[in-house]
Amino acid sequence: MSEPRSGALRPVAGIDIGTNSIHLLIASVDPELRSFSVLLTEKSTTRLGERDPVSGDLSPEAIERAFTTLRHCRELAASHGVDPGDVVTAATSAVREAPNGREFLQSIQEQLGLAVDLVSGPEEARLIYLGVLSGMSFGEKPHVIIDIGGGSTELVLADASDSHALTSTRIGAVRLQRDFVQDDPIPAKRVTFLRAFIQGALEPAVLKVRQGLKRLGDQPVMVATSGTAMAIAAMAAADEARPPLRMQGYRVSRQKLDQIVERLLGMTPAERKAHPALNERRAEIIVPGALILQTAMGMIGAEELVISERALREGLIVDWMLRNDLIVDRFAFQSSIRQRTVLHQAQRYGVDVPRSERVAALAIRLYDQSHDLLHQDDGQGRQLLWAAAMLHSCGQHINVGAYHKHTWYLIRHGDLLGYSESEQLMVAAIARYHRRSLPKKRHESWQLIEGREQRRTVSAMALLLRLAVAMDRRPQKVIADCVLQANAENGIAIQLLPLTAEVDLNLERWSLRSCESYVEEALGMTLRVS
Repeated sequence: MSEPRSGALRPVAGIDIGTNSIHLLIASVDPELRSFSVLLTEKSTTRLGERDPVSGDLSPEAIERAFTTLRHCRELAASHGVDPGDVVTAATSAVREAPNGREFLQSIQEQLGLAVDLVSGPEEARLIYLGVLSGMSFGEKPHVIIDIGGGSTELVLADASDSHALTSTRIGAVRLQRDFVQDDPIPAKRVTFLRAFIQGALEPAVLKVRQGLKRLGDQPVMVATSGTAMAIAAMAAADEARPPLRMQGYRVSRQKLDQIVERLLGMTPAERKAHPALNERRAEIIVPGALILQTAMGMIGAEELVISERALREGLIVDWMLRNDLIVDRFAFQSSIRQRTVLHQAQRYGVDVPRSERVAALAIRLYDQSHDLLHQDDGQGRQLLWAAAMLHSCGQHINVGAYHKHTWYLIRHGDLLGYSESEQLMVAAIARYHRRSLPKKRHESWQLIEGREQRRTVSAMALLLRLAVAMDRRPQKVIADCVLQANAENGIAIQLLPLTAEVDLNLERWSLRSCESYVEEALGMTLRVS
């Protein structure tokens, strides 16, 4: 393995050889930000889990499909400049259990030059945890992660600092379909048997999770990853009037999951394959997978699932970064996920980061001084305001004219890891309304904000950002501080303090006074500047 180059972007590839599919991810690792961005993802259904019924060996047909896919993955990695030593490959349940699994991996090494790690069940769970950790903010709460694969199901109890239970159970969507499903649709008695079988198989893993939860003493957030969960979420989203653009952070209630499972149990194979949320192969194995998800959710006592698009293959990249000392502290890596993803987007769109940091600092200063005066935010808005301030000018990457509208589009359709979709929409709207028009009912950016509370937060944070942007008009820093307070005229007063005694802030005061009409229209308050 070659040494990571300081400051240079580094292409790295992760290959996950699963029971049902082989997944490839090619990432660009940034040593300075200690983060990575996804350059390419590929998935091929190889069905390694369809083993010889007598010997249990991987079948010649499955091996041939796998070799074809792995050869393609190797070529794609090379085309993106990935050093052969930076292709990280892991094999899981199907290869782990097959008598000829190690022979298969030796052939891959000899013929393709790919060194494959045969990971244990707990190690597979650890890699899934790292993958989820890289794309979701855990906050202070414990999380129960479930990953339903083709041959095994991993249950992880973890928080932002560490994992507390890593379990792997030998039940998966392909395994249950192969071993127990002869008739489709599945008869009611068989469904009852499957639910009991799944519950019995999961019991030891769930017991470990429950014991860990007792020690942590908090209600967990349940996170679901990989194909089964993504398909269920896509079915749930298809029922909505305005489906989300992405599944990351999408929430599925237990009631909705129950409805979808009952719908699936009543569908014929042809009806499942015709559903737009299910591809042909997923339609074949979705029912056993959905029953595992439903049973696990009931055993954990969760009322809601949060979807993670990231799983084992992203975990391989994070593990590579850990082994190469690009991540020293997993807690620091997790706790800074929002900051890192915002900075990555800022760099991607050529944002003047020093100026955006000045604007963000001014916006946060105004926020802290205006509680109970301009807003009653509980803290969420402060984080969203910072992100919007850092990205408020990214639309200039497209065009300077009406750049606030381009900014909304780029944030709306960007990849803000650690933010839920509703939070991402709020960040986009705050940045959108930092200049020109206040929110209007006809604006799509306003229509997408859900509920009165979210709209109140967006309006207040956008006004603070408008004031902060108005105060920073020059290439260099000239303002040391700003002081916001109520005045006797049913309004607010802002005093600007220069960085040095020689600095004349008339330009900034003039710019800030241009916001007077917006403050009055939005709040019915006057603005005085000094």
